[in-house]
Parts: sequence; structure tokens; C-alpha cells
Amino acid sequence: MRFLCFLFLLAFAGVAGYFAYQNQHEVTVTFYTWSYTGNIALVIGASYLLGMLSGWSIMGMVRRSISRVTERPIVQEYVVPR
Repeated sequence: MRFLCFLFLLAFAGVAGYFAYQNQHEVTVTFYTWSYTGNIALVIGASYLLGMLSGWSIMGMVRRSISRVTERPIVQEYVVPR
């Protein structure tokens, strides 16, 4: 299974590299008063990484929420004094 994942990663990296090679023209990204002119492949790569980061943080919050809801409370035994 690891070998298959490695092949998939290698194929994805190859396609991304070929995309970057084929698309070397400049693009301008504007956000409020800030603007950036750069290679379209770098802009897409940065967008992809920001999407991965936000997805990772959202999934972490969801996992924590689910684990808090599903964890069992600690029940202590009550011993009746004689």
C-alpha cells in the first residue's frame, strides 16, 4: 500500500511540475490594497498550501469536538459506610 501511495505522490508531483513548466506567464493577484505579480504556478501552489492548512485546522477542531462528545465520563464507585 505504501508503494502505491508513493507512486500516486510521484505522479502528482510530475503533473504539478509539468503544469508549472507549461504555465510560466505572470498573473496579478489583488487583495484590498495589496497586489502581487508572480508566476501562475506559484500562485496556485500557495493557494493549495493555504487550503491544506485551513482544512487541516478545521479537521482538527472537528476531531476534538467529536472526541469530547463521545468520551465516556469517569464514574467513581460510591461506597456505603457501615
